[in-house]
Amino acid sequence: MIDRMLCPICRRPVRMTRLGQPSAEDEGAVRLLERNHPHWHRAEPVCARCLDEYRRMDEELKQFSPFFNHPGAAIVPTPLRLRSEPAYTGRGVTIAFLDSGFYPPPDLVTPANRIKGYHNVLRPAAGADALRRELEEVSVDSWHGMMTSVVAAGNGALSDGAYRGIASEAELVLVKVGSQSRIEHDRIREGIEWVIAHREKFDIRILNISCGGDENVSYLTDGLSRAAEDAVRAGLVVVAAAGNRGWEPDHPVVPPANCPAVITVGGLDDENRLDWSGRQMYRSSYGPTIDGLQKPEVIAPAIWLAGPILPGTSVADQARLLMALDRAGDRQLPMLLERGKGADPNLDQMMDSPPEEIRAAVQMLIAEHKVISADYKHVDGTSFAAPITSSIVAQMIEANPALTPSEVKRGLLLTAQRLRRVPVDQQGWGVVNPTGAVQWVLRGKSES
Repeated sequence: MIDRMLCPICRRPVRMTRLGQPSAEDEGAVRLLERNHPHWHRAEPVCARCLDEYRRMDEELKQFSPFFNHPGAAIVPTPLRLRSEPAYTGRGVTIAFLDSGFYPPPDLVTPANRIKGYHNVLRPAAGADALRRELEEVSVDSWHGMMTSVVAAGNGALSDGAYRGIASEAELVLVKVGSQSRIEHDRIREGIEWVIAHREKFDIRILNISCGGDENVSYLTDGLSRAAEDAVRAGLVVVAAAGNRGWEPDHPVVPPANCPAVITVGGLDDENRLDWSGRQMYRSSYGPTIDGLQKPEVIAPAIWLAGPILPGTSVADQARLLMALDRAGDRQLPMLLERGKGADPNLDQMMDSPPEEIRAAVQMLIAEHKVISADYKHVDGTSFAAPITSSIVAQMIEANPALTPSEVKRGLLLTAQRLRRVPVDQQGWGVVNPTGAVQWVLRGKSES
């Protein structure tokens, strides 16, 4: 007699005695199963392994209420979506970030300030006091770098720990290499050179580059590419975003992501779900490069990622109003609309509208502007896939500080998980696997 069946969730063959029906106490886990596996019906049995996993995830999500009290409305935290190893959080590891600008949100500076240094290549002679004042200024240039650094290393201070990065205890060095409107090829090079020169002072182990050069050129002759290669030779693990031009006919991968020694990261769209079967590609750039190299090496989530909203901006005012309206009773709506006049022109026109129309407009605007809470919105792009990968590298180095850049790269590639039905040239070795990478390090860098 055949005593094995396929679990409807994981599709693994399991003994019939290991298949069971969720109990009434498992209602939270059942709701998660239904959300992530639309084909599954709660009358079907599931294997004990899957049920235990969804029970664990339900308990973790309950910690973060009210962020997860609306099924389908919440962005699932990156550590949970990638099943990262919770014991490793980048402690004692410093990541340098190159970007258009930065701002120090609570997720990076409370309860302790983990920003060890800040430099602006556009103002190389600026003193420490001037740079400190500059970092604390709210500027349109600041939001991108603020988000990339928080996606990697934020501790979720603005969300009671919900939207923490995988390397939530790592330290940071921030390097401004341009503006929101323009990042020049050579300024990125200068930023890399500064990091190389200051790597020992700040004990920098990882360099995250969420920006790209101006032109698609050979790494053999390009100064920016040579600088990235020099950084790896100096002992830095360099992680670069592949870019978001996968929809173009030539889908170019530009410097420094085109360099052989650099870990280039493309994008994954996991549909903000815990179910891995729904994973698909994001519109990221891919090779072969102009030199015939295959890029990216790995892919990581590039959409449905929580990032902090820059305070003191119109975006922050809008998010605060939308969240207040979403929570308010019908009688409070007119007062809140009057108080928030100017935050959103669509809402300004609804002062005399009935409550149901106001609520419909609020939900539409929350979705349109990707608002999660008064402090976070969700963002997308390989600019965020790269820092997620950098945060996993921080876990690996925390597990074994003696790792070399080539060993880190090898571990990431060997433990990555390939997507089915996706060409290799788009995904490289596959989706980054935090727990697999850390376990590979702990096993002594064995291939087995």
